Amino acid sequence: MLSAQERAHVAQVWDLIAGHEAAFGAELLLSTKIYFKHLGVCPDEAQLLTHGQRVLEAVGVAVQHIDHLRAALSPLADLHAQVLRVDPANFPLLIQCFQVVLASHLQGEFTVQMQAAWDKFLTEVATVLTEKYR
Repeated sequence: MLSAQERAHVAQVWDLIAGHEAAFGAELLLSTKIYFKHLGVCPDEAQLLTHGQRVLEAVGVAVQHIDHLRAALSPLADLHAQVLRVDPANFPLLIQCFQVVLASHLQGEFTVQMQAAWDKFLTEVATVLTEKYR
């Protein structure tokens, strides 16, 4: 899936995010409101931070288990496909928004090579999360 260099880029970016999951996650969710109207006009800040943190913690699990994404994300895939019934078309939109959040916060630290590695990594995460829909 990812080369050794791409894995290193994913880990390096995650090291910059770690400890700031709630803030990054909340901004991610806020940036998706154009696509996901159900988030409301002015969501409760605490709820947004909580859910944003959960989203980013799931990304952290994926980073930690980059070699075993299917096994690590299987419960989350079941939840999104069978319980929450999230439209699988939402995942690519979330990936785009996440990369914008990363670029805006990390700026020069988020190199083209890092962006490409994260795009590839997040696309694989989205693929794993949507496999349960089939």
